[in-house]
Order: sequence, then C-alpha cells, then structure tokens
Amino acid sequence: MDALKKTFQNADLRKRILFTLMIFIIYRIGSFIPVPGINQGVLYAMMDTTFLGFMNALSGGALSQFSIFAMSISPYITASIVIQLLQMDVIPILSEWAKEGETGKRKLNQLTRYLSLILAFIQAIVMAIGFNFMVGGALLQTQVWWIYLYIGIVMTAGTAVLLFFADQITAKGVGNGTSMLIIAGIMSRMPSMVRDIYVRYISGGFLGDRFFPAIGSMSAFDAVLNVVALIAVVVLMILTIVLVVILQSATRKLPIQYANRHSSARLSGQKDSFIPFKLNSAGVIPVIFASSLISLPLTIAGFMQDGPVRVWINRIFNFQDSWFGLLLYVVLIAAFTFFYSFVQVSPEKIAENLKKQGSYIPGIRPGDDTENYVSKILGRVTFIGAVYLVIIAALPVMLGLIPGLHIPPSVQIGGTGILIVVGVALETAKQIGNKNQEKEYRGFIK
Repeated sequence: MDALKKTFQNADLRKRILFTLMIFIIYRIGSFIPVPGINQGVLYAMMDTTFLGFMNALSGGALSQFSIFAMSISPYITASIVIQLLQMDVIPILSEWAKEGETGKRKLNQLTRYLSLILAFIQAIVMAIGFNFMVGGALLQTQVWWIYLYIGIVMTAGTAVLLFFADQITAKGVGNGTSMLIIAGIMSRMPSMVRDIYVRYISGGFLGDRFFPAIGSMSAFDAVLNVVALIAVVVLMILTIVLVVILQSATRKLPIQYANRHSSARLSGQKDSFIPFKLNSAGVIPVIFASSLISLPLTIAGFMQDGPVRVWINRIFNFQDSWFGLLLYVVLIAAFTFFYSFVQVSPEKIAENLKKQGSYIPGIRPGDDTENYVSKILGRVTFIGAVYLVIIAALPVMLGLIPGLHIPPSVQIGGTGILIVVGVALETAKQIGNKNQEKEYRGFIK
C-alpha cells in the first residue's frame, strides 16, 4: 500500500499511468468496431482452434469480431523476430546496423515497422480469404475481388494505429508500449473467464443450490465434486502465478573482476561486478514460435474439405488431443529456447566485451576459454529455463486430461498468456519503482 501511495503521489508517474489507461480505453473501443463489409459474428465458433484461439486472446477478442484491430500487433512481433534473426550475419547490412549503436537501432526499428505493415497487409488478405472460405462465403456481404484489398488496407491501418499507440505508451506512459498492448488484450478476457468459472462451478453446483435455487440442479455428489474442482482450479491458478513470478525473476550471477583497478576506484564505491543470466533469457518467444509452427498446419487443414489428409494432419499436430502432437510441441519449445537464448545472450560478444573492458571471470582465461565457460553456464541455465517453459506451456493440456476437472477453455492455468502477463507486470512494476526512486533522489538533492 505504501508503494501504491507513493506511485500516485508522484505527479509525473500518475500522469503516465492515466495516459496509458486512456490508450487502453481507445484500444478496447476500437476492438469492437468491425471492418466494413463483413458479417460480424460468423467467426465465433472458429475461435476454438488452437492457433486462432491464441491469436484471439492476444487481440482481446477483436479477431472473433473481425474488427479493425483484429490482428493486434502480431505482424510487428513476427517482423521483429525476423529482423533479429537476419542480423545474425544473414544479411551483412543488418549486422552492420546492429553494431552502429543508437543510429543503427533507429534504422532497424524503421525497417521492422515497414516489414510489419507489409506482413499485416498480406496477413489481412489471407485471413479474409481463408475465413470466408471456412464459413462458406458468409463472412463477406459482397463477393467481389476488390473487397479483399479494401479489407487488407483497413486492417493494416488498424495495425499501424496500434503501433503508434505503442510508441506513445513507451514515450509518455508506463512500460513497453508493445508489451502493454498485448497484456491489455489478454487481461480484457478476464470478465469472460470469471463468467465461465461462475457458470461451470457455481451456478449449477452446490453454491447454486444454496444461493441460487432456481439455477442449481445437480445431485449432492456432483455438487461436492464441483466445489472440490473449483477449489482445485483456484489453488492451481495461484500456485502457477507464484511459480512463474519466482522463476521469471530468477538469475544466475556470474562474478567478474577488473584488472588494474586502482584503490581510488574501490574507495569511490566501484566494486567487482557480475553478469546476470536470467533463467528464462528467451522470454515467451519460444512458446509463440512453437505454437505458431505447430498450429499452422491445423489452420491450413481447417481450410480444407473433410478427408483423410485433414484427419491425418489433425491427428499429428493437434497437441491437445494427440500425444505425438504434444511431444512435438514440447520439443519445439525446448529447441527454440536454446536457440533464442544464445541469440539474445551471445557468449562470443560477452567474452569480447570483457576483454575490451579489461575484466575477466575469476579462474578463467580471457578469450576462447571465457567464451566456452560462458556457453557452458548459459547452457545449464537455459536447460532449467527450457524445462520451466515446457511445464508452463503444456500445463493447460495436461490439466485437460484430468477427469472431473472440466476447466473452461477461457480459463488458462499456465500457457502463453500467463507468461506474457507476469513478465510484463514484473517489468512494469520495476520501471514504476525506478521512477519513484528517481523522485526520492531528486528530492534529496534539492
């Protein structure tokens, strides 16, 4: 409560929070504005699929209504990942920009935005064609070719507006704008989750019999099982959130020392430092990669007519109903975790920077020995992080196999959503804490 009081006593921070909330309200209003020329509501039944359900959650339900913000900022996420991968000496000019400091960073950001708008236009047209085919032509009010171009332009403009909102939140609000828009979309599903829990466990069970006699209709045994299931779901949600908070904050500190440091430097407060390795250096990107790759064949199969090929694809790639699909999902998450962690935390660059700064890891020679040692430490930490990501991502599927629990689809215990929400919440809380500390230091100086 004391931290919350300090936050709202800080005029600058209060203004930033209110500005962010204003952007959230505009974003939510736009999520209910459908693209002109479509029949709203024909897509609700299709959101039960894995990939589309994930995309609908990220957009805060805007995809199911085919609104102007239906794609959210997913094209920007895809473009960012592509540009990051291309910087790894795939395209030399991008590698040069990555080494140019702030100037190169601005060039890469501009290129990422251009690529995201191109991807958004292509994705919007493909979505319109695919969805219209899946609902038997009921999506479009006018079946003419130019309507697809029109939809592509409108939805691309919606993504461009969201990118502008994200920049404004980063500059004038709190947190990273892109992450905050994602978390706003996910958190907007909370009322639906509460409603589904109420309908599933309360209105028709023991509590319904006691407090809502007109609704409750279960037998006493089933009602008791319902109460037990409700308690189990609530406890699992709390334990999962606590586990994710602990593991998202966990770091492995690798000590480093500085050669030829004068005694005056020690007296001035400079001490030997350390390199922090986060347990989950890759963040939520591996889960998004794995979900997208394994769900893409399922989405394509949804566009196909019933037949042996469609049945075969569903049998292999549907990780919610197939053990092989779940195993493939787990392997992809683990592989992407190792790959992306070594992209984000390059042992070669760490060894090179330590050598330039005249610092070293105690007991390890500079150069190749340092690089190999850092790679070994990063590999061990990443292994634990990969196991953690696999457990959290596969938890909703595993819980769905427990008989009698019957968790509603909107209630995500584990999965990508909770990783995003907790990660962004921790970073935002850290930024707010730093802002409060800055005010205290400025007040002390004055």
